[in-house]
Amino acid sequence: MTQRAARQTPLPVRIKRAARLSLHVIEGVATTFLVFPWIGLTRRRELVRRWSVRMLRMLRVETRFHGVPEGGLPGNLLIVANHISWLDIFVLNTLQPARFVAKAELRRWPVVGWLSASTGTVFVERARRRHTGSVNRDTALALRRGDVVAIFPEGTATDGLTLLPFKGSLLQPIVDSEGHVQPVAIRYSGVDGVQSVAPAYAGDTSFMASFWNVTGQRSLIAEAHLVALLPAAGRHRRELARAAEEAIRTALVAAAGGSEPDRRDGRRA
Repeated sequence: MTQRAARQTPLPVRIKRAARLSLHVIEGVATTFLVFPWIGLTRRRELVRRWSVRMLRMLRVETRFHGVPEGGLPGNLLIVANHISWLDIFVLNTLQPARFVAKAELRRWPVVGWLSASTGTVFVERARRRHTGSVNRDTALALRRGDVVAIFPEGTATDGLTLLPFKGSLLQPIVDSEGHVQPVAIRYSGVDGVQSVAPAYAGDTSFMASFWNVTGQRSLIAEAHLVALLPAAGRHRRELARAAEEAIRTALVAAAGGSEPDRRDGRRA
């Protein structure tokens, strides 16, 4: 069972939220320009995490993380998640600020694209195999140094009711670095636990329409379910992609009380 919104917030509240978020974005832009060049990676990550936490609070989005290992996530780690909304990036940054690898189209998203670029997101022209290979090599090197990288291997966003086949091409770096994959199942709901499609940025939905839908929710819950780590050493990227996909599908089924996301065929890479 799903719903877009049981009760929308009044228009003045939506406008106030949008205005507060605009100021928050300006603060984030100023920070990346004026502060990031003078601080180390650890401090940058902490600022990104704090900024993401505050942004979600402004939008009345509560994050709930399940299965986070004691002591936090290790390095040389590839976070693999299903993709529903522009909010996904900030939910994951609240969990663990990471270096994202995303399709080049994300760079052109209003606000999100610019902020993503400013915080180190790598944009891939997937139609250009040579570019993908170069990004994979650089990503593998970063992972070997102990970095945490995040990807959305469906290749596009969905409404959360469908889980698309995972593409394996962007999992090659974690195989090369002999690290681990952390599957993360993302799900949005209202406070009553009913799954919400309001945050979805998929299909013909524009960014502004998705943003306005989010501001109209009295509150949302963003759940991130972490399942067991998958060792990548010695495995083929397609095998690893299938294992991560099935782990996320199983977690989504459990979170939805047994209702399985739609499955689509057409694997590749």
